Amino acid sequence: MTAIVSDVEASALGAVDEAVIARLLLELLAVPSVTGSAAESELQHVLARHMERSDLDVDLWSMNLSELRAHPRFPGGEAPRTEAWGLVGGTRPRGDGPSLILQGHVDVVPPGDLARWESDPFRPRVTGDVVHARGACDMKAGVVAILAALTAIRTAGARLRGRVSAHFVVSEEDGGLGAFGTLERGHTGDACIITEPTSGAFMTANAGALTFRIEVPGRATHGSTRYVGVSAVDAYLPIHRALARLEARRNTDVDPLMSEYPIPYPLSVGTVRAGDWASSVPDLLVAEGRLGVRLGEDPAQARTELETCVAEACTDDPWLRSHPARVTWPGGQFASGRLPAGHPLAALLGGAHAEVTGGPRPSERGAPYGSDLRLYSGAGIPTLQYGPGDVRLAHGPQERVHVSEVVTVTRALVLATLRAVGTR
Repeated sequence: MTAIVSDVEASALGAVDEAVIARLLLELLAVPSVTGSAAESELQHVLARHMERSDLDVDLWSMNLSELRAHPRFPGGEAPRTEAWGLVGGTRPRGDGPSLILQGHVDVVPPGDLARWESDPFRPRVTGDVVHARGACDMKAGVVAILAALTAIRTAGARLRGRVSAHFVVSEEDGGLGAFGTLERGHTGDACIITEPTSGAFMTANAGALTFRIEVPGRATHGSTRYVGVSAVDAYLPIHRALARLEARRNTDVDPLMSEYPIPYPLSVGTVRAGDWASSVPDLLVAEGRLGVRLGEDPAQARTELETCVAEACTDDPWLRSHPARVTWPGGQFASGRLPAGHPLAALLGGAHAEVTGGPRPSERGAPYGSDLRLYSGAGIPTLQYGPGDVRLAHGPQERVHVSEVVTVTRALVLATLRAVGTR
């Protein structure tokens, strides 16, 4: 590591405690905070108590769901829920310095087929430096890094000119209700770092993703006389082929930040449901999937392209011409987002990472998935993602994170935070 330029920085880095980080990670992973579950709310209260013990000003509130859902910019949602808790913890500024947000989501996706896990996904398993569990990298390791960084700064007795706020949010996985509600409550800042897993890189932009549903009609009849009916499965096939051609067209002119991905803006059909009886010709097929939104693209334009694609496929088919498929847009609606080119946040955090690791500054990349980045950048807050873990392991039964990587990110956040808001 290169020389630290101030005593307070050295003191704060010395206060980063790997053992405490490991214990906190295990504690949070044991809470099965699946999106929309009661445990998601439970974890917000657990984190609120941790922040109170760290002497932060804490705002813990029950969100008004009906009011947020009625908002014209509501980002959508998929998981059923009856409550959502917002949580923000902030330091007390001692001057007029800038403000910085450190943000992470507390919800995790369901574990899926339990037989594919080596053990209970919500009983974290430790192998040397590695912790295995649902949510290990996506993104409770990032949440721990935020809390540990703020604790180290407090332990060092740093007198901050500006304010640092931790935003811990729910519902990121299904649309971003938590971040949206936090911003609507008035919690803002001059810049934001989201500690999503980035494998040591910076994600300075993210593509969007829109959930679509296509309902394809058929004509039901007995399976033994299928020739007098029309199978909705057969009717769907020309639409499926048209969607593949649409994906290819939408990936012909790609922003350099997304050029490393084989398909930067995937169009994927995730579920197909048809029929209710094996010996009946199905009269309805419902396909649901996600449409990638290009960097800088208006989501409305992306929706129009898919709707036009389906309509043209229907026009070219004898059955669908008079019985067209119906497209709707349920669930999460993620726009794209981007850190403004040349914004100093990237250089500041890059320098902190290089000093902590003794290596080069992280590379800048775009992410092919939607995230809360687009909500913060859409609110005029310059935002990037930098956090522990490999996103390729997220949402799968091999999800894991190295504790040493959480420590590295924590230390980089300490330096970046102190330099972003200033000390006295």
